[in-house]
Amino acid sequence: MKHLQIAVIGTGYVGLVSGACFADFGIKVTCADIDERKIQQLKAGEIPFYEPGLFEKIQTNVEQGRLGFTTDVAAAIRDALVVIIAVGTPANRDGTPNLEAVETVARDIGRNLTGYKVVVKKSTVPPQTGDRLRSIIEAEADEDIEFDVVSNPEFLREGSAIEDFMRPDRVVIGAESERAVGIMKELYSPLYLIETPFVITDMPTAEMIKYTSNAFLATKISFINEIANICEGVGADVHQVARAMGLDGRISPKFLHPGPGFGGSCFPKDVSALLSAAEAAGYDFMIGEAVLRINRAQRQLMVDKIISVAGDVDGKTIGFFGLAFKPNTDDMRDSPTIDIIQKLQESGARIRAYDPAAMDNARGIFVDIEYCTDAYEVADDADMLVVATEWNQFRNLDLEKVRKSMRKPIVVDLRNIYDPKKMRALGFTYDCIGRPCPGGDSETGAE
Repeated sequence: MKHLQIAVIGTGYVGLVSGACFADFGIKVTCADIDERKIQQLKAGEIPFYEPGLFEKIQTNVEQGRLGFTTDVAAAIRDALVVIIAVGTPANRDGTPNLEAVETVARDIGRNLTGYKVVVKKSTVPPQTGDRLRSIIEAEADEDIEFDVVSNPEFLREGSAIEDFMRPDRVVIGAESERAVGIMKELYSPLYLIETPFVITDMPTAEMIKYTSNAFLATKISFINEIANICEGVGADVHQVARAMGLDGRISPKFLHPGPGFGGSCFPKDVSALLSAAEAAGYDFMIGEAVLRINRAQRQLMVDKIISVAGDVDGKTIGFFGLAFKPNTDDMRDSPTIDIIQKLQESGARIRAYDPAAMDNARGIFVDIEYCTDAYEVADDADMLVVATEWNQFRNLDLEKVRKSMRKPIVVDLRNIYDPKKMRALGFTYDCIGRPCPGGDSETGAE
């Protein structure tokens, strides 16, 4: 594999994780970015976001000479056989993905083709983008230089990205050329040893696989949130419902956990992008529309629940356990806590919060909340606690200590991490999602 050299253009979440893991496969990798500050941070051993295990993975491969960082994008492209596009595709206001950065990289690749290269799209892009990038590269390159474009979508979960890359459920390769497929298989050859399934297909299909996978997972989340809301109305336990559903092999238990709705950088953006792609194809993607509508409504339902249990939040101090959209990440992008906190503030609540990783990012969003050093400081003299992110450290708190420190022992658990009977026995007014939660009615919480 000595002849293989990779240039990863973009040092965001996908680019850094992919670059570090490919280097761990024994391949020479150069991660390039036009952001000089970010590259200097990486050269100094600083990782720009929180991801378990990534610092160690980068440090090891830098020390062993397989991983490097540069702002010289052109040189990185010229030296590589495989060029991976891993720049952002943020949503435009109309929900369509913004492809400006991807197309800029394509132009850079075209100008710096020095011989045959495989151009790999890891950025999430709509179907038929591959053909568009091919045209851009051809327009910039010399006519006699060959290249192939490949779609190789990533399926990395924030918080477990290293494991997802090293032991994936599948590797998807969309290509029109056997030569390109062969190089991609060589790139991923260590995964053959663990019998990872490979899906070899065309580019539009590979691009659709990424979007439809995320849209389906988002659909499962919205579905179980709807079921949880019904369970509250009929007195059923959504956890038992979800467990029984998940035991059906056709359904599986994953992503059947009720909460305040999905967030992050992928699900909201990718469902919106799939809606736009469907519209462009002349089809009304009704399920996608419903998924986004339900997700927005779920956040408002959580606000209504909190206010109902409190009786009134005006002038009260509400503490938040967690701010990130999920545990094991510092990502605040489209986190449900943003909408929930802002609406509570509009109703007169004072907010204090603690998150093990996301506080620095949260400070760029909330300048008027109190940031605490730990969960116990959040609880001190609070009128109510809201469990917003299911970090493991919140599961094993000294709840007796928490109750004694609060002004009023009221907990609204948006992640169902506590046992309702235990919370009631400890003297809490407790409410949760989709489960019988004794002691969680509004009369108990109201003054």
